[in-house]
Amino acid sequence: MNCELLATCSALGYLEGDTYHKEADCLESVKDLIRYLRHEDDTRDVRQQLGAGQIVQNDLLPIIIQHGQEKALFDACIRLMVNLTQPAMLCFGKVPDDPVFRHHFLQVTSHLQACKEAFASEAVFGILSETLYTLLQLDWEQRQEEDNLLIERILLLVRNVLHVPADPCEEKKVDDDASIHDRLLWAIHMSGFDDLIKFLASAQSEQQWSMHVLEVISLMFRDQTPEALVSAGQARSSEEKHRDSQELEALRQKEHAAKRSRTLQRGSRHSRFGGSYVVEGLKSIGDKDVIYHRNVHNFKSYTHDTGKAVRRVPKRNRQARECKDKRRSALNVRLFLREFCADFLENCYNRLMYLVKESLVREQTQQHDETYYLWALSFFMAFNRGNGFRADFVSETMSIRAFHYIERNITNYYEMLLTDRKEATSWSRRMHLALKAYQELLLTVNEMDRSQDESIRQSSSVIKSNIFYLMEYREIFLTLLRKYDETRQPHSYLKDLVESTHLFLRMLERFCKGRKSLMVQKKKVRRKRSHGKKKPSAADTSPEALAEIWKVVEEELQASGFQLSESLTESMVPFDATSETPLEEQRTEAMVRVQDALLVRLAPEALGLLRAAREVWPEGDVFGSADVEPEEELELLKQILHANLPRSAPPEPAAEEEDDDAAELEEEEFESVQVSEKEFDFLDFIKRFSNPSIVRPYLLLLKSYSKNTPHTNHCIARMLHRLAVDLKMDAQIFQLSVFNLFNKILSDPAAAAYKELVTFAKFVLNRFFSLAAQNNKAYVELLFWKNVGAVREMTEGYSKDGEGTKPTWTEEEEEELRGLYEEHRHSEVPDIVETLLPLLSSSTRTRRHVVLQLVHMGLVENAKALKKQKKGTQIVLWTEEQEDELQMLYEEYKDSDDVLGNLLKKLTAKRSRARVVDKLLSMGLVSERRELYKKRSRSAHEKSSGKRMTEDEFLDGLTQGLPDDPDDRDDEEDKEEDESEESDEEQEKETQNGKRRIQSPPSPVARRRDVGPMVDALRQEDMSGPLLWLQNSLYTTAEDRKADGLALAVPLVPLSEANEDAMDNKSFLRLLRKLGMRPPTNEQETFWRIPENISVAQLRSAAAALSPREEEHKGGGEHDGSRSPTGESQEEEEEQQVSGEQRAQALRALLLTRKRKHHTLEHTAPVSDVSPPEDADDTLERSREKTSTKRSRALDDDDDDEENGEDSAMAMDVETNGDSDGEGISAPVKRRRKLVLIDEEDDED
Repeated sequence: MNCELLATCSALGYLEGDTYHKEADCLESVKDLIRYLRHEDDTRDVRQQLGAGQIVQNDLLPIIIQHGQEKALFDACIRLMVNLTQPAMLCFGKVPDDPVFRHHFLQVTSHLQACKEAFASEAVFGILSETLYTLLQLDWEQRQEEDNLLIERILLLVRNVLHVPADPCEEKKVDDDASIHDRLLWAIHMSGFDDLIKFLASAQSEQQWSMHVLEVISLMFRDQTPEALVSAGQARSSEEKHRDSQELEALRQKEHAAKRSRTLQRGSRHSRFGGSYVVEGLKSIGDKDVIYHRNVHNFKSYTHDTGKAVRRVPKRNRQARECKDKRRSALNVRLFLREFCADFLENCYNRLMYLVKESLVREQTQQHDETYYLWALSFFMAFNRGNGFRADFVSETMSIRAFHYIERNITNYYEMLLTDRKEATSWSRRMHLALKAYQELLLTVNEMDRSQDESIRQSSSVIKSNIFYLMEYREIFLTLLRKYDETRQPHSYLKDLVESTHLFLRMLERFCKGRKSLMVQKKKVRRKRSHGKKKPSAADTSPEALAEIWKVVEEELQASGFQLSESLTESMVPFDATSETPLEEQRTEAMVRVQDALLVRLAPEALGLLRAAREVWPEGDVFGSADVEPEEELELLKQILHANLPRSAPPEPAAEEEDDDAAELEEEEFESVQVSEKEFDFLDFIKRFSNPSIVRPYLLLLKSYSKNTPHTNHCIARMLHRLAVDLKMDAQIFQLSVFNLFNKILSDPAAAAYKELVTFAKFVLNRFFSLAAQNNKAYVELLFWKNVGAVREMTEGYSKDGEGTKPTWTEEEEEELRGLYEEHRHSEVPDIVETLLPLLSSSTRTRRHVVLQLVHMGLVENAKALKKQKKGTQIVLWTEEQEDELQMLYEEYKDSDDVLGNLLKKLTAKRSRARVVDKLLSMGLVSERRELYKKRSRSAHEKSSGKRMTEDEFLDGLTQGLPDDPDDRDDEEDKEEDESEESDEEQEKETQNGKRRIQSPPSPVARRRDVGPMVDALRQEDMSGPLLWLQNSLYTTAEDRKADGLALAVPLVPLSEANEDAMDNKSFLRLLRKLGMRPPTNEQETFWRIPENISVAQLRSAAAALSPREEEHKGGGEHDGSRSPTGESQEEEEEQQVSGEQRAQALRALLLTRKRKHHTLEHTAPVSDVSPPEDADDTLERSREKTSTKRSRALDDDDDDEENGEDSAMAMDVETNGDSDGEGISAPVKRRRKLVLIDEEDDED
């Protein structure tokens, strides 16, 4: 020991018997020791010398025991002991790799172990408990800063002592024997320190010590398991007895089998000469048979590897080492810890875990402190399950937040496991701890399902619906199994992972069986392409450009004196070692690389490549001779720059991309996640486990079947059974190493203990041999792991060579394509690819094939130049003349009832409604969109609201003019732009079908009058698009239910921005409730749904209620952008004529109706002018079913109308069969007018 340290330690005092005599300057000596520790070197020399002198055992502990009443001395001693008991890992940062520092590390650890034994005394913890109790008795206002520091130091001292690892060489203790750690725990218990720990964990005013308390508790239970504590002091259950008897029986069978084999090996007589045998059919190193020089009974174990040196496994390929095994403490320690766990769960667990979680979330803790939280969660929840499950004891950690927090930590630990390779072992242990916590959460949820309390079972159902709904929780086990690495993650981790996966799948399967359908979240990664970055163009190789490049390169090389940096020289590799091209044939590619470096003016790189290539290919002096001069190298580089070197063709894009993506092959990709819902299928989910990277970990764990627990073997067998039987993918297990393992299981003397594995192995082997009788290549397939495609080929037959390969172009086809392209490239066709396709001789070529071949042949720069033009108007910019025209028309029609409708009619350049509105707003002609809404008179509104009119009101209405011009339908070009990813033909069909579906509903129903005002109000709020979407959804659902005969709840998924905004609108949601739609009922549902209890007729009625009113849309088809002003004036004259006919007809109809009131007839006439009001709805239904028939009749009647005048109106009334919905007598004429215009548009198209 250093003389100064020795003098300081001597000045502390001395121990005489059990009494410690302290010196006068004892306090100053303690402070000097603290000062020495502050300035120790990297080898921790001061700490080692004080440990060797046993300063803690002989001085510091006696001082605090016998002189604890001196507060200053007590505080200084506690402060010094906290420093001296600091873990060696914190002193050195990590376990040192250097042998010298490793020795110092072990020395410090041995001194700490000696200190720990000295602390295992009731007297030490008695004084610590008394001091801590006295400090905790002080109120918060009375405590000084020194008091808080002392509390923290006492907790840190106890934590450091508990953290000291056990020495297995010194402590050769068996289970149920008291180790040093057990004696330390017993001292804590006898001194009452454990009660103070529980008080700190539960007290409201002591929450600042929550992290220290959790650390102390976790170190107290370091060597314990929840199962051992639960069973402490209790009689063994029948299940435990049965399990132990099975293990004993398996061991007994193995022992008997070993005895039998030894008996068979023993000959009838003793022979000193073992004998020599020739093994026929087994070749030795030469061509002769093997000669065996041992006893014939040992021949079964013969192998060619006998006598060979065992190859050393590289360190990076070794299996990860397991953590030390748990040991069973003495019974009295286990009973005390069991009582501590029960009290802690009842009084402290929820509060302490809440405080720790808040500190972790707010990052108020030290690094990696979350591991204590994860350990406490898994340990105490497991103890709670075994010790009479109480859900309220662990309610704080039984939530979706806990699942999310652990899942996020697992992901983070795995990422760090890959990036921080030096600390991979530590990250693997943390990941295992997080997995155990996740497993315990699942086990607790499973236990809640079996509870007698209905509320607990309901809470369990809510938690399960959330974890099964979200994709992150469903697929975490798939990811962990796929990413398992036996070199970084230990065998125990794989065991817990397999058991957790088994539990999750069992819970998910049971959850799906209890429901008709399960909706889950689906995330789809869509790759978007950035339009900013383009493919770099090829370098300019003109003579002028080459001369300029060479001038720059020459100046740079001469300035550097042809000297290259060492790092650049070492990094230059002129060949590709992984390429299949032979090394000798890569010389040309190396020269091309030199030329490329020169073209981009990287002179040092080009010179480095040249010199590296000269060393690889010295023959022929292709890259210069070995003793080449710098001037000669310069000339050689110039020749390479100007040479016309053969270059390989660039690789073609992957054939799996879609046609639309081919137009953007050269653009950079970005990923975006789209979230949607889908119906969950359990069998489809199991199919994702049918992957060699997932099956391999299961079979790796199966290799240790004799050491596994019966439950672990059951989990393995159940998963393999799901794949082989449920999915019929047994061929995926046809692998030679698996069959070798099956052979080992079948020949095991204790095979009776593994009945499930034996049965499964026999099943797989039978399936293989039955397949091998049909497929003679099955034995070769045993050498390979097989994916789903290989399994299908193995069982159903192999595909022929060349199937599914990329189509090739012959020289004649290339010349034909080049000629056609040159012929049509200057023609002003909108899409040259569509022009070329029918002209090609091969009819199998698609647009994608032609585009890729044109790019490959260099006829076009990239595929984007041939991108298909989207349909819809291409008018985007407004010219000055168009702006002046718009302003003039607005001034003319701004006082009209329908400003926007008149503008759309009169504009020369036809544009969509949205673009016209945006332009009006940008020009400042209107301040808000509401000013462009169509104005409606009150009388018209009352008519549209479905109220009945008196005769006087009706006659007054006849004297007025025609109603306002109808609303034009929204232009379809916005819809086409939003759906540009679909083909144009599908767009046109869908648009036409959508129009016809709205104009004439598929089934005649009575219009619901109670939602009319709500629909009108929404249309005034510019929500025609969402109403149209809702109406189409109702019609589609009605048709599907009528065709399938099934009624399922259908979600209303808004796919456009306008529909999403509508789902946030309160008026729109009130309309949905009025129509009978169902809002989301629980956490699992996101969207509104069409209930399954609504009939087809009710759906059609609800959809019809969303149609525009007859008064608003009687002329909905009149707008046609191609009509001339002359045609418009003719239409106005026709409308005036129809209006006069309408009034005359209505007067006659009213007189006929009044006459009928005085006559009672049993049957109406076969032809009547006006149908009775009560038959109006039936008449409407019959009329809508015969739309096509009435369309032709309307055309005929329209021709007759011009000749016969008023009689034609009566004829039309007869033909339409009283086509009226009761809103007005003039409706037949309106319907006739509407049908005529629709047919005119069809004729024009």
